[in-house]
Amino acid sequence: MRLTVFWERMTEYFGAGYADTFARDHVMSELGGRTVHEALAAGWDAKDVWQVVCSVMGVPRELR
Repeated sequence: MRLTVFWERMTEYFGAGYADTFARDHVMSELGGRTVHEALAAGWDAKDVWQVVCSVMGVPRELR
């Protein structure tokens, strides 16, 4: 998954105003105690990060 697709999905689910805030502030143990931004900067694949976000936040299957 390209980063552009990842951010499109984040924006679609969380909204334009909250997607980046969530990605900066929400620490997830499933990402090794990192935020989305930290996980991506550490080299995590965008698809893997998106799957974690979906699992943790209960994103409906049709938006995954």
